[in-house]
Amino acid sequence: MPGEAFGSPAGRLVVDVWSDVVCPFCYMGDTLLNQALEQFAHASGVEVRYHSFLLMPDVAEGAEPVNPSDYLAAKHGIPREQAAAMNDQVTERASRLGLEYHLDRAQTVSTRTPHQLSHFAAAHGKQREMIQRLFQAYFTEGLVLSDHEVLADLAAEVGLDREAALAALASGEFAGAVEADLDQARQYGINGVPFFVFGGRYAVSGAQPLELFRQALETSWNETVDAAPAGAGR
Repeated sequence: MPGEAFGSPAGRLVVDVWSDVVCPFCYMGDTLLNQALEQFAHASGVEVRYHSFLLMPDVAEGAEPVNPSDYLAAKHGIPREQAAAMNDQVTERASRLGLEYHLDRAQTVSTRTPHQLSHFAAAHGKQREMIQRLFQAYFTEGLVLSDHEVLADLAAEVGLDREAALAALASGEFAGAVEADLDQARQYGINGVPFFVFGGRYAVSGAQPLELFRQALETSWNETVDAAPAGAGR
């Protein structure tokens, strides 16, 4: 359910993820989690649930898109060249994971609307695919993620109904779900992303090394699913 976390169906391991689709380390962390799952013997029994977080809450809805380097320079009062160099370092780190970042053409906007699309996708069983498509749209393609038509096209690409996605965004049907996620993050003291919680027990903050994700999966599986009473939901 939107806004809920840490509940695990019997016989399955839930990984709750707080992230934002314009967060460069969230895309890296998601990629590392996916790589760990590819190597995990029980991957089919793992459910990944995404929760909304605003990396840049000061960016107003409806504001004109701004390049990440311009945003970084203005926010921290540093020269744009310095901000661009920092983003170049992030791009290099992402490339080592096989990700293609083009932050020179990325367009930063408020992400409340794409988070609504994430919840719409979750309601139709396509949240992971939608999140990954949103990451690519922002970091690689430079698309404007506040544009409803753009978002509807992306929804259709992952197999969702385009007109239903448009209607959900226009009505704000999932705005409450986004706010519930943000409130929950505040209650749990989550002030940075990506933030992963495995089985409601083990937290991983940031785009940590692959081995740490593998260990978190193994340990949380052993202590939640394998340790469950015999016959519990199996």
